[in-house]
This record gives sequence, C-alpha cells and structure tokens, in this order.
Amino acid sequence: MNSVSDLNSLAGETVVVIGGGFGGLSTACYLADAGASVTLLEKNEQLGGRASTFERDGFRFDMGPSWYLMPDVFEQFFAYFGKRPDDYYGLTRLDPHYRIFFKDGDRVDMVPDLQTNKEVFEAYEPGAGDKLDDYLRKSERNYRIGMEHFVYTDRTELTDFIDPVVFKNAWGLSLVGSMQDHVEKYFDHPKLQQIMQYTLVFLGGAPNNTPALYNLMSHVDFNMGVYYPDGGLAGVVDAIVQLGEELGVEFHTDSPVAEIAGRRGGFAVRTEDGREFLCDQVVSDADYAHTEQDLLSPEKRQYDADYWESRTYAPSAFLLYLGVEGDVDELAHHTLVLPTEWDDHFETLFDDPAWPDDPAYYLCVPSKTDDTVAPEGHSNLFALVPVAAGLDDTPEQRQAYRDLVLDDIAEHTGVDLRDRIVVEETFCVSDFADRYNSTQGTALGLAHTLTQTALLRPPHASKKVDGLYFTGSFTTPGIGVPMCLISGQLTAEAMAEDAG
Repeated sequence: MNSVSDLNSLAGETVVVIGGGFGGLSTACYLADAGASVTLLEKNEQLGGRASTFERDGFRFDMGPSWYLMPDVFEQFFAYFGKRPDDYYGLTRLDPHYRIFFKDGDRVDMVPDLQTNKEVFEAYEPGAGDKLDDYLRKSERNYRIGMEHFVYTDRTELTDFIDPVVFKNAWGLSLVGSMQDHVEKYFDHPKLQQIMQYTLVFLGGAPNNTPALYNLMSHVDFNMGVYYPDGGLAGVVDAIVQLGEELGVEFHTDSPVAEIAGRRGGFAVRTEDGREFLCDQVVSDADYAHTEQDLLSPEKRQYDADYWESRTYAPSAFLLYLGVEGDVDELAHHTLVLPTEWDDHFETLFDDPAWPDDPAYYLCVPSKTDDTVAPEGHSNLFALVPVAAGLDDTPEQRQAYRDLVLDDIAEHTGVDLRDRIVVEETFCVSDFADRYNSTQGTALGLAHTLTQTALLRPPHASKKVDGLYFTGSFTTPGIGVPMCLISGQLTAEAMAEDAG
C-alpha cells in the first residue's frame, strides 16, 4: 500500500474538525501527529458518528456498522502511528463468516475454508467451484491494484488518470461495466450471483449501477475474512479516540455546529450554544450537503440545492434492535435473508422508492460471539432492512413494517421472536436525518454508482472556501468504515499539499 505523504507542513496549524465519525477521527489523528493543534466538535453525546451505541437493561447495541472487514486497512492506519490494532482491541474471526437463508428454503454458510465454499458453489452449478477460484484471483488482483492506485491515491483530476503508471496497473481491471455484467460472466445460477453481490449493500448500490471494479470486495469477503472486534465496532471507535487523545486531539461532544465563517488563517466555527472556535483551517466530517447548505453562506457553497437533489443516495435503513429471551440457535453472528429474486427490492431502493414488500435484510447477533452485550439467558440482535432514502417513516408505517419483518424472520429462518422481546427500539429514515443531519436520511452517503465514483465524487478541498476541507463517506474513496479511515489520510494529504 502507499505510504502517507509528508504532512510536516501542517505543524503549528490550528484545525477544527466537525464530526466524530470514522472520517473525522482519522483526519484528526493524522493532523495531530503532524503537529497541528486539533479540536474535534461532535454534535451528539458520543463519538463514532453512525457507529454509535445504546444500552438498555443490560443490552448493548452497535447502532450502525457491525462488520469488521478489510483488516489490512486498520493495520495500516495504526501502523502509521507506531501502533497495532491489538494494542487496543482483540479480534475474533467468525465461523461461519455469515449464513444465508434463501426464502425458497435453502440455507448456506460461507466459512473461512475456501474448499468448503467451493463445494457449496459446485452443488448449485457444475464447474462453479473452479470458477470461484478464477473469480477470486481476479478479485485479489483488483484489490491489490485498486487499493494502491485508486483508493489510497486520490486522483482528483481527469489528467491524473493519463499516467503511464496508471495505465500499466489498470490494464485488465474492471473499470467499466456493472457488477451484474461482471458476475454473470462467471456464474449462471441466480443464488451464486447473489452471494457474490451481497456486499453491494455495504456500498449502497445495486448490481446494475455499481462499477464492476467492486468485485474486489469478494477478496475481502472470501480471502481476508470477517472478524468481530472486542466490544464491537464501538471498541474500534474507542481505540481511535484513545489514539487521538494520546496525540493531543481535544474532543467536545454535545457540540452541534451552527456556522462556519471566514477563510484560511481566520476561521470561526460557531456552535448552537454560542461558543466560538477560532482556527486556521476547518475539516467537515458532517454530511457534505448539510455542511454546504446549512453551515455556509450561499456564496461559499460549491453546489446548489439542485445538485444535491440530483445525486443518487445510498439507501437508508429500517433498523429493529431487539433484546430477546433465550437463544437464537438458527442464526449466525451475521445472517442474510434473501428473496429468490431480489431485483424488485433494488427497484424499491433506487428506481421506484417504496417500502419493500418482500425485503432482503440482514440480522446481526453479536451475543453469539460476545457475552457482554446481553444479560445471561438472553440474545442481542438487530434486523436491518435497506429502504430508499427519503421515505416517510411515520409511527404507523414503522409499526406495520416491524410486524412484517418479525413475521418474515419467523417464516424464513424458523426463529420466532415475537413473544420473547424484552427490549425493542427502531431507527429509520427520519432518525438518520435528525441524529446525523443525513441528506434524505441516507444511512451511508453517496452511492457508488458509475457516475459517483473516484473523481466524480465531491472533492476533499472546497473550491470556494480556501482552507475548508471535507472527509468521510461523501468524498473519496467512499462508503464504509475502512474507506472513511482512508478518507482521513487523503484529506490530511490534501491539506499538507496546499499548505506546502
């Protein structure tokens, strides 16, 4: 992987970082290590952004991200500061990585042993086991080259791609076409196609609108493994916050920002309670559209309201957090429940927004691995159903959908939770908008569509306000915890380049 560019030009700068998600935390660490004086302002009562937690009656829930993927990204992040992840938290490799219930009655486990997974593929389609080998070789190459030359390197201009090194390494990469087209070249069986494409949920896309380059996620899934960090994703947040404190970052929670005024060398960041933080530069890890539309005066915005209205947003989610009596033996730590045909669900996410009648969804049961997240004799789980951003989620709609989801779980996994629930909470579109200032209530940010990838995403450096920068899932490299960690590096590098 690429090493971090020299950040020494940031020494002595004062910087305010707005937002304590993974992008903001990462940026703050890089800046502080470079010698900048960093203050981070977080709107909510805890750090972590969407990786929040809540506790009730002995249950502790990760409210947002729950998959620990791409361990190499975390290793590289901590290594920059002379640390290792295991200086802060341990990891458990999950077995199975995840379980899939197809709604026609099939059930399959994807496990750490590749030969076993090949046998599963072969059982569905003769020759598919060997094709899985071929697919994963391509995926591994795409991962290695893609990460080094297109993820850890921020190419902000079209001319950055007209480079012999880029052409040499891009040869053979799946830079055009969709994931659907790519997967169909290898597998005919629709269930195998679904297994290879389920990770698109984490990218906020659909098979027909996500670039084929993201087949690299199969290398992450099958070859690198799926892990659970001690304390869940909140344990990772705590680790990065601790690192930030060791580096000298000053954290303020319950500090929603109302205004960004000024420019390089003379910014004033004002909070809703009237405090004012003066600084040389500002980094926003808050929602990009919220930052521009609500925190900046009109003449300082790069994009107008029509631009943000025209973007394709990753889905929101209907989340149902449940503390239940007893075990849920049929479920794995990560479980997917998929309709035999899932095109209709993706249509309700992107083409004709509606509440899915036959949803594809995800169940997380951390109590399978971690006995601290639920009282003895109980299970902790949540259901996540991707739904379109911008949907109305009235109390009546939530109740109806809650009942639909519980009925569906009982029918298709054999786990009837309905009479065993002792703790229950929902989180949906309006909550994402209220808690995270999330545009249209998206759960993730801008989708990774063919026209919203790489240099087609909004830039790290504002083109209108000198000294204002952005980090997080709206920028490159994009959606997901590992990508937001890397975005912090890219933002710091952009700041150092401008300061130098």
